[in-house]
Amino acid sequence: MDELVATLRAARHVAVMTGAGASAESGIPTFRDAMSGLWSRFDALELATPEAFARDPALVWGWYEWRRMMALRAQPNAGHRAIAAMAAKVPRFTLITQNVDDLHERAGHDAVLHLHGSLHRPRCSVCALPHVSPPEIPAEPRNGRRLAPPACHRCGGPVRPGVVWFGEILLERTLRAAQLAAGECDVFFSVGTSSQVYPAAQLPQIAQHAGAVVVQVNPDRTALDDSARHNLRGQAGEILPRLVRAAWGDEATAAAS
Repeated sequence: MDELVATLRAARHVAVMTGAGASAESGIPTFRDAMSGLWSRFDALELATPEAFARDPALVWGWYEWRRMMALRAQPNAGHRAIAAMAAKVPRFTLITQNVDDLHERAGHDAVLHLHGSLHRPRCSVCALPHVSPPEIPAEPRNGRRLAPPACHRCGGPVRPGVVWFGEILLERTLRAAQLAAGECDVFFSVGTSSQVYPAAQLPQIAQHAGAVVVQVNPDRTALDDSARHNLRGQAGEILPRLVRAAWGDEATAAAS
């Protein structure tokens, strides 16, 4: 920890990538967790495809509204707040996430690279016009309920969730910005991610090849264990506040609370 604290204090650019584990600590199930109630009749991996939306848009839209409701009811946890505190202490900071919620934004970040899109940025499935979702928490769709998607204000096409589905490519400018940050940072954190989903899993490798110190925060072993300089075993909400306090004192985490 002493070596990492010294490295962090001297860093000019820190990049952090978070995965499903970071949001799971706020009560948001990971994508592969079993779905509850009537949703357990469906396979999440089959609902998250363009083909599923084309086949049954009301079913897919209802599921994503249920997920958006869960995300809006969740609150940023100590890990999110510690990352925000870290961002305020280093000269340059890049936050990359594989998560589709807005917990990082609500923890204080205004520039988050969402590799897999966002539940809160739906768009027309035909003309791609952004659709503004109501800011309030939606009424909870019944589990398994079909909920017709709204119509696009411009062309009338069905609005789709603003996420990246299986079989779709990541937004090029977002991926490129993440790759540049990984190649330019001094320290790269991989937090709560399995390091199995590409191209996100390639980012720590880019950072390491460029000479950055790679730090993994995860309660479980992953494919990154053998190459990360530091493996901090545990939940982000426990590990990251301790690290921020060790580097910059209690006032750093208090400011982000």
